[in-house]
Amino acid sequence: MIETLKGCLGSTTAHDSCYIRYISYLVSEQKEGKLGSAITPQIMSDINPFESAQKQIKTAAKKLNDLENSLLEQILQPMRVLEVNIPVRMHDGTTKVFKGFRSQHNDAKGPMKGGIRFHPSVTRDEVMALSVWMTMKCATVNIPLGGGKGGVICNPKEMSEGEIERLSRGYIRGIYKYIGPTQDVPAPDVYTTPQIMAWMNDEYEVLVGEKSPGMITGKPLELGGAKGRSTATAQGGFYCIEKLAEKMGWDKYDTTIAIQGFGNAGSVMAMLLHDAGYRVVAITDSKGGVYNKAGIDPSKALDVKSQKAHLACYEEGQVCDITKLKQGKDFRTINNDEVLELDVDILVPAALENVITKKNAKKIKAKAIIELANGPTTPDADKELVKQKVVVVPDILANAGGVTVSYFEQVQNSYNYYWEEDETLAKLKKIMDEAFETVWEMKDKEKVDMRTAAYMVAIKRVTDAMRFRGRAKRFVE
Repeated sequence: MIETLKGCLGSTTAHDSCYIRYISYLVSEQKEGKLGSAITPQIMSDINPFESAQKQIKTAAKKLNDLENSLLEQILQPMRVLEVNIPVRMHDGTTKVFKGFRSQHNDAKGPMKGGIRFHPSVTRDEVMALSVWMTMKCATVNIPLGGGKGGVICNPKEMSEGEIERLSRGYIRGIYKYIGPTQDVPAPDVYTTPQIMAWMNDEYEVLVGEKSPGMITGKPLELGGAKGRSTATAQGGFYCIEKLAEKMGWDKYDTTIAIQGFGNAGSVMAMLLHDAGYRVVAITDSKGGVYNKAGIDPSKALDVKSQKAHLACYEEGQVCDITKLKQGKDFRTINNDEVLELDVDILVPAALENVITKKNAKKIKAKAIIELANGPTTPDADKELVKQKVVVVPDILANAGGVTVSYFEQVQNSYNYYWEEDETLAKLKKIMDEAFETVWEMKDKEKVDMRTAAYMVAIKRVTDAMRFRGRAKRFVE
């Protein structure tokens, strides 16, 4: 079943068109300027994501007794934040200026790495927070990269293909002196596709006067993309679930799972779990979703989603009137709040930031949470979940599969030799399994939750690299 999805999202020529068609469909179902949970990990909120990221670092840093204050202060802020104004000639002949950002958090372990998002609600604080999380994520899985993140304030669904291309090239012209395979390597994110990565790669090569496929990842396979990249985020999360089930002594055939978000990562995760024998009992997207105690066939759900139908229509195989479905305790429609509060073994937030907060944390009944989205749990909610003894596998571990395979893409670009997908997945599994074990051991040794353990592992690795570089005493007389 998962092969059907991979056939579209991972093939050489169909990958880009499939991804664009799917994103275009998801965009079309949203109201003006509003993006649903199926496609974006962002939620409008009064919670400042950068402050949340800083709190997470401070919480873990308190457990590291030998951490110098000079290093802590440095990792609490990005090294630099670039801000550029990008003039774009629009299709009607006018010129519109778009604002773009690139936050470069830390490069102690290697070139910085992180996606570029095109979204109307991009903010400076958001990209700063995401760059912090990228540093921590790369260090958690111990790949030789630092953290960066970029974004442009725009609404791509209102723009023509030509306008998006000109915006993409203009963004690279604004930051190209500060990026590249040995400095900072961008990648796709919200509303940016392999085609956009191709335009950016081409513009960069024109500017520097040489071929440089490793300056960006998430490219089409024809331009040096990595096989397995499109499904890597979910694949890495799946390996974490396998390790968690092993640690908890769960039988996968009796393990129930609810997934909030049925976009690329959420739908791939659902299929991987279903094919492995887990029971996916609930899924939601921007329209809501469905709970079925007996389990849901994700491939049928994906089929009806492509028809713009409610996910609850999956058994009908086509658009249906959900009010006429026979509903009860074991089968019913649910919304994006209700899916979080179901009595399941594992909850997978796969779309939105800040969906688990102090307000609803006490209502969480899941035994474990796998954070496939970036920043789905606020620091205040974390405290409540710890009290409830909910095991949270944090985003900097659970969704690190994407950046890990992006790293593989850089490696393959560097020596112009490319792996088959099975080799990519084998290498990914090894890294994810080792990272999970390291974090679990830290959790047990220090008697902390998994998020704190992951940050402790990551902060130690980053600050060790900074010490070797002399950054601990660089500013000390």
